[in-house]
Amino acid sequence: MSNLLTSRQAEELHKSLIAYLLSTGHTNSAQVLRQDLNLAENDFDATTAKKYEGLLEKKWTSVVRLQKKIMDLETRSQQLQSELDNATPSSLAARKNHDPTTWLPRAPARHTLQSHRSPITSVAFHPLFSSLASGSEDCTIKIWDYELGELERTLKSHTKSVLDVDFGGPRGNTLLASCSSDLTIKLWDPAEEYKNIRTLPGHDHSVSSVRFIPSGAAGAPLSGNLLASASRDKTIRIWDVTTGYCLRTLRGHGDWVRSLAPTIDGRWLLSTSSDQTSRMWDLSQPDNNAQKQTFLVHEHVVECCAFAPASAYSHLATLAGLKKPPPASSSNEFLATGGRDKLIKISSANGVCIKTLTGHDNWIRSLVFHPGGKYLLSCSDDKTIRCWDLAQEGKCVRVVEAADHFASCLRWAPSLFKEPAEANGTATNGTSSEAKEQIRCLIACGSVDLNVRVFSA
Repeated sequence: MSNLLTSRQAEELHKSLIAYLLSTGHTNSAQVLRQDLNLAENDFDATTAKKYEGLLEKKWTSVVRLQKKIMDLETRSQQLQSELDNATPSSLAARKNHDPTTWLPRAPARHTLQSHRSPITSVAFHPLFSSLASGSEDCTIKIWDYELGELERTLKSHTKSVLDVDFGGPRGNTLLASCSSDLTIKLWDPAEEYKNIRTLPGHDHSVSSVRFIPSGAAGAPLSGNLLASASRDKTIRIWDVTTGYCLRTLRGHGDWVRSLAPTIDGRWLLSTSSDQTSRMWDLSQPDNNAQKQTFLVHEHVVECCAFAPASAYSHLATLAGLKKPPPASSSNEFLATGGRDKLIKISSANGVCIKTLTGHDNWIRSLVFHPGGKYLLSCSDDKTIRCWDLAQEGKCVRVVEAADHFASCLRWAPSLFKEPAEANGTATNGTSSEAKEQIRCLIACGSVDLNVRVFSA
């Protein structure tokens, strides 16, 4: 004992033992112990006994608590290690020899995230961390850990339905943007526990879509700081998220602007509207010359849109009857739109529809191209996600029962890159970055059934 405890610690232990025995009525035992330890009466009076009375119990219970905490932490550590070893999409893909370029979701979902009290309107993945944001008609945004399937936090600031969310922003400083029927756009900083750092007012009606414009936009010195928003006031606004200023307002749609999709280089922007059109905007041009193409391929409200990645050009060039695919450095060659006519239209940049995909029984709500380029995925009010094989002329090769009610939104987790993209745009020219791209086999789908479902390899 003397080797483990200092003389002071040993003295405190002895006094604690005697005080404990006295407090529990074992007076004789306390007296014997005091004699054995040669503690004189004046060294251990009533005041000293009072001082040491509860010390032994406190130490004892704190040790038990610490032991329990250590055991809990060890269990948690084992769980996390197990998750890390067996459950991350990338490691699973490698371990089970999944080819990420051809992976498609299948039921059941890996996680069903439940906490919202009204229909889910939008979902977005953090570009680096295992965080997923969901917006809802319950006026909140919820941040989830999609690896563990757990709710991390709830963001409350909007006063009406949250209609869209998106991660992006200046390089090295990822932000979350949200928009709402309360006419505002809000910016949240994940680095400051999702503090609401800025509110952007300016639209005259519900703001239905927000998208960060990727770095590299031609003629945009503030590239990486730009955010586009679409509204029921028929306009599209471009914002500087650093200052909160509205830099420009794009007009052209004749009705509610529903959704937005920027190209990977940030130069082009696609919009859809209740006026039954989709429009392509060249953000390098002044406002009066920005609108470059109007797509008149739907006969109902156009709900959603997506630009095809360069990896899809070889398949889409065949559909378009081209002898060779367009250069990968061109970011706006093909696009897909979906609408309330239950149809998905694939068009080339010149406004010609090259393929119509039929199969959904209800409104098309969201579209995403597979990063590998071979597939297009769609979700619909018919409760399904459908996977269309572009190499087989757009044949539907998989139907995933994705929800118990309307499937309202769909997102593919952004790819990871081994090295950060260069500011001069080499990472978007389709050559130097392709080898470094790590496709994540990870999809989130939100539904009117109040659930967010995560599908992964």
